[in-house]
Amino acid sequence: MGVLVKKQRGVPHLTGIAKLSIVGMIVSLSAAAMNTIWAIYLDSFLNNTVYVGLFSSLLTVIAIVAHFAFIPVIEKADKAKLFSSSLLLFILFYLVFTFNQSFTVLVIVAILMTIFLSLRVASFGILVRDTSSQKGLSRNEGMVYTFMNVAFVIGPLLAGFIAARYNLRWVFALSAFFLFIGFLILKFSGIKGDKGKKKLDRNIYKNFTDFFKSKDRVIAYLLGSGVTIWWILIYLFMPLHMIRNGFTELAIGYFLFAIAVPLIIFEYVFSKTAGKIGFRKIFKIGYLLTAIIALACFFFTNLYIVAALLVLASIGLAMIEPTTEAYFFDILKGKERYRFYSPYGTALDFGNLVGKVSGSILLIFLPFRFIFILFSIWMFLLFLLSFKTKRIVESRRK
Repeated sequence: MGVLVKKQRGVPHLTGIAKLSIVGMIVSLSAAAMNTIWAIYLDSFLNNTVYVGLFSSLLTVIAIVAHFAFIPVIEKADKAKLFSSSLLLFILFYLVFTFNQSFTVLVIVAILMTIFLSLRVASFGILVRDTSSQKGLSRNEGMVYTFMNVAFVIGPLLAGFIAARYNLRWVFALSAFFLFIGFLILKFSGIKGDKGKKKLDRNIYKNFTDFFKSKDRVIAYLLGSGVTIWWILIYLFMPLHMIRNGFTELAIGYFLFAIAVPLIIFEYVFSKTAGKIGFRKIFKIGYLLTAIIALACFFFTNLYIVAALLVLASIGLAMIEPTTEAYFFDILKGKERYRFYSPYGTALDFGNLVGKVSGSILLIFLPFRFIFILFSIWMFLLFLLSFKTKRIVESRRK
């Protein structure tokens, strides 16, 4: 309970990490609901799985550029205020999507949303790091991700119900409502994010080259991207495949609900374990388990069996998702996090790009079932890369 509650003058109070976990959960309810129908929403305009994948890839390239361009903003600005402002912007974007009928408007708003998402992701990640001690970082990351994944259990169910009962577009209105609640909680939480750097790094090219000069940062970057590569299979390609095979939006909501259950059960446990035994073992087991299960999916044509196997694969993701970010912070020195965390955030976008482009190209030439071999290969390559990580054990740090 010390992670969530502490006593001040004999009175129990929520810890900073508890407050951030609650905010993260509310905001993730919005993201989970939106992610459930985003691919289907794009498909309603594009009417082609390949085009959906390629358009999403274009947005990913824009996101990567934005993460490097906004480094000086992340270094200088109050991260709590920056995160609050980004929530207000996303409320506006989602309300536009609720009533939009124009593909041109969709493209413009999607690009703006992608650009400002980089600020939202980077500011929240640094708030979590600055609220944590060196010994407790992995544990705290696990706590935050556990709360967030509770949202990814509830969000798809709500989105599936609303899409089936009312209309797909009203899911965006629901997402905007959750963001507003998250905004209010953060404003009254007393969380501050005024730590940063006085000397700003404005040169985008130098920021890019300096980040990738370090072999350890590159390895952490690739391991972090693997999580998003996998989620592309789960949140983009699987919903589209299920829709084309007669499943309803509500059924997809049930599937994504089940996907998140192992994450809630195991992420905090595996994060604490990583802090005690080191990250390398956790990475190896997580990626290998996921690779084996993805390969097994290729041999089944029954979508119910495939869905059940993918839910089982979430145990492997529970080992990887919260620990890759903690590992990245642990290999940094001093205030490097203010300069390099936003570029690290592009690992998510890089994983998006790899997953979407490789999956879309494969589907041009081969039946859908071959996509499981593709994603199994990606996971196995990251399993091999795990052997190159540094032997960091947080519990041994002073």
